[in-house]
Amino acid sequence: MRGRSSMLVDRRVLLGAASFAAITTILQPTRLFAQGSSPTRIGIIGSGNIGGTIGGLWVKKGHSVFFSSRHPDELKDMVAKLGSLAQAGTVEQAVAFGDVLFIAVPYGAIPQIGKDYSAAMKGKVMLDACNAVSSRDGAIADEVERNGIGVTTQKYFPGVRIVRAFNTMSYMVFAREANRPDPKLAIPIAGDDPQALQIAASLVRDAGFDPVTVGTLADARRFQRGQAGYGQQVTAAELKQKLSLP
Repeated sequence: MRGRSSMLVDRRVLLGAASFAAITTILQPTRLFAQGSSPTRIGIIGSGNIGGTIGGLWVKKGHSVFFSSRHPDELKDMVAKLGSLAQAGTVEQAVAFGDVLFIAVPYGAIPQIGKDYSAAMKGKVMLDACNAVSSRDGAIADEVERNGIGVTTQKYFPGVRIVRAFNTMSYMVFAREANRPDPKLAIPIAGDDPQALQIAASLVRDAGFDPVTVGTLADARRFQRGQAGYGQQVTAAELKQKLSLP
């Protein structure tokens, strides 16, 4: 028979292996994100022209995408055409589903969405494609002009890892130019969290574009509506030149 000390050693080894496996499982998504790999579950808040177009490109790349809107029944035809990797439902369901979130709604809705869902979003990366339009969004558009759109979005989503992306062009341009031959269309991005920026850059590539990191959320002002980086249908090299980026 084996000695008691030998059995105790074996038990410790097994427990140690189990603990290591559990820790590895927990840390694996973070490690993959840090290496620039894209997540596979994306929750979309606002599935109109921009959300539907970019989300559709991600589905075609092999990601699982949960589209949401105030009227999810209206999304049935879209998700049916996209196939089994696409589904639709409520904003609450999309937030719960997504490893990463993508928001594309009228900017006037940002404060209420932040109030309702930021606690559930805490710690998640969220790509923000929203634009503030004074005639449509009212007072919050003035706040954006004063403080910059990246900083303003972060204010309403405390604890969420915001990255500005996909806000500079119409959905028609995105649909037409996605996955074109090199050099690809440049998409400016900005955020305060380096890991979130890596994740966003990977998702930009997966949608068929070339990401250009402009800087922090404060720097996102440089490509908000009406600014120099907005509406630029150019390559990465050309965008860097226009914005004097290294």
